[in-house]
Amino acid sequence: METYVVSALKYRPQSFEEVVGQKAITQTLENAIHKNQLAQALLFCGPRGVGKTSCARILAKKVNSQGQENPQEDFAFNIFELDAASNNSVDDIRSLNEKVRIPPQIGTYKIYIIDEVHMLSIGAFNAFLKTLEEPPKHVIFILATTEKQKIIPTILSRCQTFDFKRISAMDCSRHLQKIAKDQNIIFEDEALDLIAQKADGALRDALSIYDRMISFTDRNLTVKSISENLNILDHETFFSITTLILKNDIPDLLLAFDGLLKKGFDELQFIIGLGSHFRNLTMSKENKTLHLLEVSEANKEKFIKQTLKVPLPVLLKGMDLISKCELDYRNTTNKRLLIELCLMQMASLHLEEK
Repeated sequence: METYVVSALKYRPQSFEEVVGQKAITQTLENAIHKNQLAQALLFCGPRGVGKTSCARILAKKVNSQGQENPQEDFAFNIFELDAASNNSVDDIRSLNEKVRIPPQIGTYKIYIIDEVHMLSIGAFNAFLKTLEEPPKHVIFILATTEKQKIIPTILSRCQTFDFKRISAMDCSRHLQKIAKDQNIIFEDEALDLIAQKADGALRDALSIYDRMISFTDRNLTVKSISENLNILDHETFFSITTLILKNDIPDLLLAFDGLLKKGFDELQFIIGLGSHFRNLTMSKENKTLHLLEVSEANKEKFIKQTLKVPLPVLLKGMDLISKCELDYRNTTNKRLLIELCLMQMASLHLEEK
């Protein structure tokens, strides 16, 4: 029986070209290697699951493969990975300082990738300072962290910093589409959009959710099944809710909200999603701001069509009501009444404009 490999590992990028959503950083690193201007201490910081460790590994392989007869050589013996979460003492760093003095047996550089570097103790940071400031010419340090603010300034000043950004929902969704096609998975485009939305900019999270959904749906990813399992609402729900708001159809609006609650959807997530929907309608008013929508082309057309029916003042007042409702949500006992009141007030906005 073939061993199952999760998608996050199976589709881990092996080259800078395969890294999703970090073009500026990968291009900078490519140029630095090509021009032989790579710093000896690099700091990769950013949210989890956006490619920091993957880029570190690709870089580690690439710097040694320059000018080699076999560019596929992985130079694994030259790459050392250290988890600072479990190796954060002064003794651990002193041991590291001793090891870096020994030049590599093959290749040009020894690469030390220190993950979660913010977990080092103050003593360990101080023990690392001198080596980081004047490393041997055969050593490159790549430090990775999700919490840059916890790293002491004396370390930051010795590193060339690269700030990794969250992966956009569109980039994430496109990547999932490639993987789904590669695995012959049946899918709806918006179903993958929902997974990307749930991942909130972390591609590794998106791939983990994707794997779980494949098992749950038996390799058929539909909007309905993904929405119910992840407890998130699709765009179609908010299009229909907005239509009821514009019609001032308060009874059906309250019934629609009640129906969502009976299906187990979270009240707060509903109001946050409605706020995002109104924001997208506002962005759809002008061609200049249309690119700010992180939705599929089909949904973009729906937003353009619906926004024509909603005056801008209604959208602005609606977002203001939603924002206040979201703020009050945590402090009120009767949360359902708060949201219902917000929906009724929003349904009355269109009448006020007339």
